Amino acid sequence: MGTYILLVNSTDDGAKNVREIPTRQAASRETAKRLGIVRKSVYMTFGPYDFVQIIEAPNDEAVAKYLLSVNSKGNVRTTTMRAFD
Repeated sequence: MGTYILLVNSTDDGAKNVREIPTRQAASRETAKRLGIVRKSVYMTFGPYDFVQIIEAPNDEAVAKYLLSVNSKGNVRTTTMRAFD
């Protein structure tokens, strides 16, 4: 399993619908699980990014599918980095 760091920003639509974040998080967890991805940590942050997510995934293809699913909803934009220990 590889480790990935996702830097996440809310879009204007995502910020307007802030009350939906728990529902969106549940959907994100389900999508990750279906793709064999483990969401290790999710943090709300101050600074240039609204959230940071640490995930472990079986391969880059699973991460790409996850990101396409999450980003296609229009509530967030992500920057993703592969991490190595």
